[in-house]
Amino acid sequence: MAVALRSVAHKTWSTLASIQTGVVLLILVVILSAVGTIVLQRPVTEPDEIQNAYSPHALRILDAVGLTDVFHAWWFLGLMLLVSLCIVAASVDRFPNSWRYFSRPYKYPDESFRRALRPQKSLPIPDEESGLVAAGRALHSLGFKPERVIPRLTPKASRDDHFGIFAERHRISELAVYIVHASLLLIFFGTIVDGLWGWRGTLNLNEGQTSNIVELRDGSTRTLPFAIRCDAAGQENYQDGTPKKWWSKLAVVADGRDVEKKEIVVNDPLLYSGVRFYQSSYGPNGKVDKLLLIAAPSNGSGAKQTIGLAVNDTVPLDANTTVRFAEFIPDYAVRDGQVYRKSNELENPAAHLIVTSKSTGQDFDVWFPPMDGVADNSKAPYLFQATDLKMGHFTGLQVSHEPGQWGVWSGVVLLGVGLAFVFYVVHMRFWAVPVCDPKTGQCALWIGGTANRNRDAFEQRFNDLVAGVEAELKLIPTAAPSEPVATAVEN
Repeated sequence: MAVALRSVAHKTWSTLASIQTGVVLLILVVILSAVGTIVLQRPVTEPDEIQNAYSPHALRILDAVGLTDVFHAWWFLGLMLLVSLCIVAASVDRFPNSWRYFSRPYKYPDESFRRALRPQKSLPIPDEESGLVAAGRALHSLGFKPERVIPRLTPKASRDDHFGIFAERHRISELAVYIVHASLLLIFFGTIVDGLWGWRGTLNLNEGQTSNIVELRDGSTRTLPFAIRCDAAGQENYQDGTPKKWWSKLAVVADGRDVEKKEIVVNDPLLYSGVRFYQSSYGPNGKVDKLLLIAAPSNGSGAKQTIGLAVNDTVPLDANTTVRFAEFIPDYAVRDGQVYRKSNELENPAAHLIVTSKSTGQDFDVWFPPMDGVADNSKAPYLFQATDLKMGHFTGLQVSHEPGQWGVWSGVVLLGVGLAFVFYVVHMRFWAVPVCDPKTGQCALWIGGTANRNRDAFEQRFNDLVAGVEAELKLIPTAAPSEPVATAVEN
């Protein structure tokens, strides 16, 4: 039983640590993320828009499988967790060898390594020291810091082996893959945290309104520990009249006082206590802010006067007459002598005033526009002319709490660093070893090199090194007999 359990555990670990498994899961994450950008997502999409985009049956299916909220669906979060486990398993499985490779670089190539390495080149040299000096100078000219090394005394190493030259650049590149792994883990961790503890909702505010109630996508509400007040909202247009941007002046109200104020626009949200408020929409709310009128006595005996009324405001016109703004109907219709509201859209507006005469004790219904059989415009003691109608507006805010965003953005930055190392930082290594034939006494300088990527460009760098060594060898007779390159170390 114990053997079977160990076997299952080993197979599970091997599967998780497999590169193929990780690649397949990453492809699934990419595909599902793409689906999340193609399918309209709640709550960022208005309910009317998403209902118009899909049939009721298709929308029920999309909601049931979570495709209208991909990044918060349980199966997407589970997939992210599984990918994270694969990354951890692959890193743990391979990191020890990578660390040994990084911390104990291979500095002295043995004979079998020299035979197999490509590219390589052998140059005739008068003696070992001349070859080492020439190789050291050539590497210096290419910006490397060469060091003299001797082989470790192992069963495979001969005690007759001599000094060699080793130089490298950008060894950290060998660990770049783990930087990428760490960045992906941060991104997935932040996404999982957002999926479990984050939330999104909407908050619509009229100008001057204060609220701390956010409506979530499932129809429930969340009460914030502070309130948001909309002091003003507006729209800027291009010259052709199309909207350029929406803006809102918001204030955060906590403990009865304003603690923060900011004017927000699209992509420049207000952030307070971990909650972001994005500008989402703007428009008329169907309510009148103020109706401006010119009133003149119907008998022509008095002067005209300009008045402004909000709904339910009452203003005296003279000692015996008052006018009240009774109601505003954004889209009206008349039927059977009654005025009805057809819709809340600003299509066919009407304003209702009640003029009260204290001397006669009568109320007169004044309508804009005048309506036969309903309005008393001609009977009222004052004649009115509407000069302006200022509508109230609302600002639509998308509200989100995303506690994992620090992980996501940190991971994105770290991913950029890791990918820069992976694609642009190349680990290059060069070796130079004098090889002498004991029978003939002739010596040659073996030069070899390798790079972990971009081999074509490295070939050119290797050819530059060989050319540099050849040039230095021509100068050896006029140079000093020996020149130290660096402290000799044992490989």
